Order: sequence, then structure tokens, then C-alpha cells
Amino acid sequence: MIERGGVLGEKVFCKRTFFTKEHTTMQEVNGSSIALPGSRESLHEILRQGAQKMLAQAIEAEVADWIDQHQHVTDERGRRQVVRNGRLPERKIVTGVGEVAIEQPRVHDRRVAGDGERFHSKLLPPYLRKTKSIEELIPYLYLKGISTGDFHDALAAIVGPDCPGLSATTVTRLKSVWEQEYREWSARSLAGKEYVYVWADGIHTNIRLEEDRQCILVLMGATKDGKKELIAMIDGHRESAQSWRELLLDVQRRGLVVDPKLAIGDGALGFWKAVAEVFPTTKEQRCWVHKTANVLDKLPKNKQPKAKDMLHQIWMADTREAAGKAFAAFVADYQAKYPQATQCLTKDRDVLLTFYDFPAEHWRHLRTTNPIESTFATIRLRHRRTKGNGSRLASLTMMFKLAESAARGWRLLNGSQLLPDVIRGVVFQDGLPLDQAAA
Repeated sequence: MIERGGVLGEKVFCKRTFFTKEHTTMQEVNGSSIALPGSRESLHEILRQGAQKMLAQAIEAEVADWIDQHQHVTDERGRRQVVRNGRLPERKIVTGVGEVAIEQPRVHDRRVAGDGERFHSKLLPPYLRKTKSIEELIPYLYLKGISTGDFHDALAAIVGPDCPGLSATTVTRLKSVWEQEYREWSARSLAGKEYVYVWADGIHTNIRLEEDRQCILVLMGATKDGKKELIAMIDGHRESAQSWRELLLDVQRRGLVVDPKLAIGDGALGFWKAVAEVFPTTKEQRCWVHKTANVLDKLPKNKQPKAKDMLHQIWMADTREAAGKAFAAFVADYQAKYPQATQCLTKDRDVLLTFYDFPAEHWRHLRTTNPIESTFATIRLRHRRTKGNGSRLASLTMMFKLAESAARGWRLLNGSQLLPDVIRGVVFQDGLPLDQAAA
């Protein structure tokens, strides 16, 4: 037996034991006997023991620092009033490397009631049973398509088979929490918010035991700092003008009083009618991805590859003039035989080219509703797995959590430094400030 100093100052039994090569080796590491890796399980055990040891040392140091900060607190005899007093009962925390057992030191404040301070560990908050990464892992797995029946196997493979509290019932409990979070988020204040650009789209989903598909209306915006944010999301009715009007009026009542400079969306007439009423100064930009799909749908399949390439040449042109020439070329090639396709394109000509009046650095963000499409693409996987949601509220809640998870990876708009110019009303021509475009 040896006595080891340091933060813990505890006595430990240390020994070195060696086995033949076919067995896992036990070796002393920093005064503790742990298993050397002979398999994936032993490596997992090393990580778990290491995490447990590091956490224990960190909490000991936190307690020691707290007591040192209060060493001046003494009674009339000079005795310290803030001291250690044994240990609290052992707690088990579920972490990414499995279950970790921790004994937290107890801190005793001898001062009279009302004068004392209660010690709260910042590393180990009261009642903590799962680390934040594990709490986030559960909805992540559910939202990415793991059914509740498969949760046990999925979680066991990640954090080990002996971790309690991670079951299908946990997901059921969390669903009610997510629903409350969605309600609170939907009622939050938007006072002081200003969105330079907004993207709008309708996401269609299936609801079990219901014939009609659900249409969730989604509004996303770019702040004056270039950050993308989800603004609102409601259960609409077939992307109607009334549903969009309700959404826009709601965000306006909650404090969004500055008209966005540009709105990007598909050709659904409901949104454009509503935005013209609620935000009358906002310019329109139709989504080229939606428009391309609609035009190609009116052409034979053998004509679609060439037509798609010609459409691509329109919205990828460097100037509005070049885009106009590509526009005319498409019409000339398809007007005679496929008038419905050319009519679908030409009726929105002006609002398809609005992006030329904004900085060229922003074009890739303004020509499509991709910020919304890419965020909610994973919903399709979830629906294939579950054959739709159980209710409309469950669908809204799931999409809200998906967006919340995806928002961590959203990056700033390209050319964010140019947004103040857009807000001030600087005139752009072909993506450049007018004075530079004319030079």
C-alpha cells in the first residue's frame, strides 16, 4: 500500500499484474489499475475510467477553490465556517463513454441561517443524470429515423449496454417536452429583429389515419449580421393566401415591423399575395429550382436534359442582359412545340431575375429556397421509416427539433459585410454597386 498525494490525498492499493498475450493486460496508470486494450470493450472501459477519474479530480479542485475563497469567513475564535464535511451519496451519470459513478464532496457552511452560502457545482448540477450530449443524442436518433422499438439496440451500441434511463419511454416523455418548447418558441417576441432576406416554402407531410396531407408553412430569414434563423412555422392549409397571411401577421404582431428587402419562394400564389399585403415594400424573387421543375414537367423526358441546361444558363448568367439573351433562346427553341413550358417560364420573367439587383456575393443564397429545402430534407427519411406522423402537432414538433439541430451548422451568408449596404438602400446593378457597374 502506498499513499498518494495530490488533490485527492487518498490511499490506494496499486499492483502490476501481467498475463499471457491472449489475455487483456492490467497495468498501473497514474496510480490506478485499468485494463489495457485487448478489445473494443476494454478500450471503452479505459475511456470510462479516465472520464470518471478526471471528473472526480475536477470536482475536488472546484470544492477546494470554493473553500479557499471563503477562508476569511471565521467565527470569533478564528475557526473557519466553510469547510468540507464528508461526501454526498454516489451518483451515476450517463455520458458518451458509458455510466460514470461520482462521489461529490459535501461542503458545510456553519454560519447562521440566512448568512451562509450553499455550494453548487458548475460541473455537476443537482439532479443531473445525463450529460447534455446524451440528452441531445436521444432526439437526434429519433428524428433521424430510429424507431422507438430500436432505441435500446442503438443506444447500447453507442454508450454501452448497462446504461439505464435510455429507452423508448424516454422518447415518449421527451415528445411532450418538445411540444411545449415549440409552443413557447412560436410565441416568442421578435421585437428588435430585422431580416434582410426571407425564404418561404411549404413542406408537405403525411399524417397517419388522415386522408389530407399536412402542409407546414416555413419562414426563414437572414439577419443584418448574415445569420440564418428560423422565423416561424405553422400548420397551413394548402399554402393558401389566408394561411400565409396568418403567419406573416403573427410575426408582425410579435415585433417584426421592418419589411424584409427581398423574399424568396416558389410560385405559390398564396404567399405572394399575403406578403404584398403585410410587407408591401418587399421585393419578390422566385425560386429557380421550383421553376425549373415546373417547366421540365411540361416537356417530354427526352427533351428535359437540354432544356434543363438552357434554363441553367439563364440564372447562372453574369448580367441581366446575358440572362435575357438566354431567356430568349429558350423561348425560341420551345415556343412552337411546347407553349405551356415557355408560358410557365415567361409569366414570371421579371421576378425570376430580381436577384441581379442585389450583391453578386448573395446570389447563390437568393436564387433558390435551398436554405429551407436542405434543412428539412431529412424529414423524408423519418416519414419513410414511420409511414408519417401520428398527429399534426407531432409533425410540427419534429420539424421544429430538426431545424433546431440543423441550425448549429448554418453558416453566415457569403458577403455578409455587404448587408448594411442593402439595408441603406444602395442600388446594385448586375450584382455591383451602381457606381462600380457603370465604371
